[in-house]
Amino acid sequence: MDWLYRFPNLDNATLTNLKKAIDETFRSFTRAYGDAIEGFFNPLQFFLIKAERFMTGTPWPVILLIIAVIAWFSSRSLKITIGSVITLFIIGYLGMWEDTMKTISMIFVCTVIAILVGIPTGILMAKSNRLQSFISPVLDIMQTMPSFVYLIPVVMLLGIGRVPGLIAVVIYAIPPIIRLTNLGIRQVDRDVLEAADAFGSSPWQKLKNVQLPLALPTIMAGINQTIMMALAMVVIASMIGVQGLGQPVLKAISNQYFTLGIFNGMAIVGIAIIFDRISQAYGARLQKHLEITHG
Repeated sequence: MDWLYRFPNLDNATLTNLKKAIDETFRSFTRAYGDAIEGFFNPLQFFLIKAERFMTGTPWPVILLIIAVIAWFSSRSLKITIGSVITLFIIGYLGMWEDTMKTISMIFVCTVIAILVGIPTGILMAKSNRLQSFISPVLDIMQTMPSFVYLIPVVMLLGIGRVPGLIAVVIYAIPPIIRLTNLGIRQVDRDVLEAADAFGSSPWQKLKNVQLPLALPTIMAGINQTIMMALAMVVIASMIGVQGLGQPVLKAISNQYFTLGIFNGMAIVGIAIIFDRISQAYGARLQKHLEITHG
């Protein structure tokens, strides 16, 4: 009766050979195509370096002014604008300005890439049930896979540095914007779409002038969640060379520096709150505008 208590499994030798075969296949792929893949991501590295140099090389009062302007035009809230400036000033006053700018530049680039890839993917999912049934399990895997696991294939392909960390962050953070773009477009009222068809709108005109504007608040919620997940991945990505606030946190963990870890962790929280409040306020403004327009 031992078979009732011992789950059937491969013997150790067979399992070891299977793992070795998979590992060797991936290593062969890396040796054959690693350089080509690295060359493909060179423009991404250029974009990231330029963004980082702008954030770290621009005088801090100018950066604060730019962020204040963005916060005001996005939220139209004096409270959010002043709160954003004060939060960044405190972070800089505690000696974390340069790391914060590197982190913000990384999140900015990750968000741009996620938008450029995620929104078109979500639109295609909304147009095709078959594509949705194919992509949804992939997104499930991406959202439930332990974040450390993303680092393994990326490092094997591209080594250690900014770009591998950027790719790992984007893969981890992109599912919400894809899902919510798909959801937002699918939730557009059918009566509105029928009215657009009655006026002779082409599929592109219907998408651009009807579906995307009505789905925009939901899409903004997806962008918000993508930013939050990207910030959550920053500390883990610092293990493979991503500079910014994650590296001091990693150093604090390794050396048990309590204050260093708390300060930099709270700086990440502060940035997350700034992005969250600004994006939520902008989404709420869009929703209010659409209610007035269509109300």
